[in-house]
Amino acid sequence: MTSRDTDAEPFGAPTHLDTTAVDTPADRSPPGGVLSAHYRWVSIGMCLLIMLAAFEALAVTTIMPTVSRELDGASLYAFAFAGPLAVSVVGMVLAGAWSDRGNPRSAMFASVVFFSVGLLVAGTATTMPLFVAGRLIHGLGGGALTVSLYVIVARVYPPRLHPRIFAGFAAAWVVPSLIGPLIAGLLAETVGWRWVFLGVVALVVLAMLMVVPAMRGVHGPDDGADLPPRDLGRIGWAVLVAAAVLVLTLSAEATGPVQWILPPVAAVVAVVAIRPLLPRRTLRAARGLPSVILTRSLVAGTFFAAEVYVPLLLVTQYGMSAALAGLALTAAGLSWAAASWAQGRFEGISNGTAAWLGALGLSIAIGSLIATAALHLPPAVVVVGWAFAGAGMGVLYPRLGVLTLEYSSRDDQGFNSSALSIADSIGSAISLAATAIVFAALGAAAGGAVPFVGAFAFTGVLCALAWMVGPRILRR
Repeated sequence: MTSRDTDAEPFGAPTHLDTTAVDTPADRSPPGGVLSAHYRWVSIGMCLLIMLAAFEALAVTTIMPTVSRELDGASLYAFAFAGPLAVSVVGMVLAGAWSDRGNPRSAMFASVVFFSVGLLVAGTATTMPLFVAGRLIHGLGGGALTVSLYVIVARVYPPRLHPRIFAGFAAAWVVPSLIGPLIAGLLAETVGWRWVFLGVVALVVLAMLMVVPAMRGVHGPDDGADLPPRDLGRIGWAVLVAAAVLVLTLSAEATGPVQWILPPVAAVVAVVAIRPLLPRRTLRAARGLPSVILTRSLVAGTFFAAEVYVPLLLVTQYGMSAALAGLALTAAGLSWAAASWAQGRFEGISNGTAAWLGALGLSIAIGSLIATAALHLPPAVVVVGWAFAGAGMGVLYPRLGVLTLEYSSRDDQGFNSSALSIADSIGSAISLAATAIVFAALGAAAGGAVPFVGAFAFTGVLCALAWMVGPRILRR
């Protein structure tokens, strides 16, 4: 999920925002809110794109048990989630470099094309490998789209409006969170799951018709400039990271010695290759921006790796339909939006407190999932517990986005924005791969609820690390 406009207090505003951190022409732009005449259409269009991406993320999680069953793709279940996240890193680095050296507008247009093509391929797939291929193309475009939108925010809006447009992005998750999982489940049970993908393509075209006219004035610092060797090197590292994570994910189904040798080797390669794509000392949890990036990775890994198994738990262990299983995702989405609104309204919630509340919400949620799987508690415990996860993310996520821009200059907005998104995706992808390995290993050995307990317990370890790193997002 990403980070809700009116002239009222923004949903995602931090308590203290250094508006001198980024000196851009947007600082001298016309007064008014993000829905004023000067910004209206670009704001609405970007939020609509976020809304469609949100619907797709929630819908895929809801319908994947159905897709896996129809296409006989149980062995690629985790890969269908982790694969797109892995290749999205390449799209993020490309979009970041393109935005810093060229034009974020062009980067956004290209990302939307890949996003739409991926949806078409997935929606018309007749086999699980073809479906996964569509998901990979979709992931490449989705990663680039996230970064290009972040940079466009920095280029188009003055710093005083950054919290408001990020709050707008958070609000764009409200409707998909409320009805997205239910609609996806009903589509899968009536006209077919394919329309979850094909129907979104038409809405993407509508969003672009709104955005394109307003984007004509968006230019880069040096339109048409060639990418320097440094950026080409980063693209190469991104490809290596994606390849390592893909191998790590596929190793969940490996047997024999490969099952024990391949995962650690792939994990080490991924960690080494990702370092040039992040701010210095990120893996050491240095204070300020490095810990912002690392915290994003840990909480994303905790939330999204666990979320994938929530509908699967409800469908396989409780016999619920896809539509009913989506209620847990709906609860989390609503609490995410409500918490994002609340943390912007109450000035007493500092950035440090937001980090604490985020980790607390995730801890309650993971604890409820482990207890439900182990003790076969009523499924309502899953729905209520997972709502705490959404609340924790809603408090923390907007702060991390705003802090990233606050800690950035004009010259590194694209790099830092891509680093934040890369941390999000790679943290989620590696966590998904690790949970898939745990799930597969325990499933072969024990079966029943044991694999779910093991997978959720692994995400609990990540949550514990988030407790440790979260307070370091503040500079001394």
